[in-house]
Amino acid sequence: MCCDWAISIRRACGALNFDRSTHHYTSRRADQAGLERRIREICEIRVRYGYRRVHVLLEREGWGTNIKRTYRIYRDLGLQLRNKTPKRRVKAKLREDRHMAVGPNDVWAMDFVHDQLAIGKKLRVLTVVDTFSRYVPVLDPRHSYRGEDVVQTLERVCQKAGYPKTIRVDQGTEFVSRDLDLWAYSKGVTLDFSRPGKPTDNAFIEAFNGRFRAECLNQHWFLTLADAREKMEDWRRYYNEERPHGAIGNKVPISLVNSGCATSPPP
Repeated sequence: MCCDWAISIRRACGALNFDRSTHHYTSRRADQAGLERRIREICEIRVRYGYRRVHVLLEREGWGTNIKRTYRIYRDLGLQLRNKTPKRRVKAKLREDRHMAVGPNDVWAMDFVHDQLAIGKKLRVLTVVDTFSRYVPVLDPRHSYRGEDVVQTLERVCQKAGYPKTIRVDQGTEFVSRDLDLWAYSKGVTLDFSRPGKPTDNAFIEAFNGRFRAECLNQHWFLTLADAREKMEDWRRYYNEERPHGAIGNKVPISLVNSGCATSPPP
């Protein structure tokens, strides 16, 4: 307006009812790129530190910032700790974005399915699926499961099928156990936990469990535990070697695992 109408700043501000002090204000805020970079570096190393502990470290290093500024930058960078992780869970995946599996044994998904024998005795079936090939390395029914039983089953299967890089699981007691965390740590496997109450975080295994229940569990009576294992193993081999899967171009899962379409490894 000053240039177009050749008037002073005082008259222009008066016409617009705009405070001249606001017009003349110059920000004195220092460049915070370095501070942002340091906060991100701290959080990459200390993944369980909240903004208060980050601020303490910044004070020790002489950054001279107040805690409100630290919190604002911490929040803007998206570093909030949204989920509490149980103690001793060393191999939990934290503050990392998920990536699509790029090959077999890259990402597995694991969960439990409940059923019962014909006499009414309960069954718990450990289901595992490879999210890249949709290959099912194991279906293991038992009357009850503990963390050490999950480790035993995984170790037996992985010795034949190979160890995955990541396993997606929910917050079940068997999956947050010390036994499974120690096994994952020793084998270099990352446990990627779903958020509580968010089954869509592990959608691959949820979709598989629906097919497993509709095509196997609802189609059979299981007389004994041995009978359940036999029928589930037959269905697992059918699923891996014969059943076309729409998500992988109507191929069979085993074709993405073995180039020669070899049969599934024994349980």
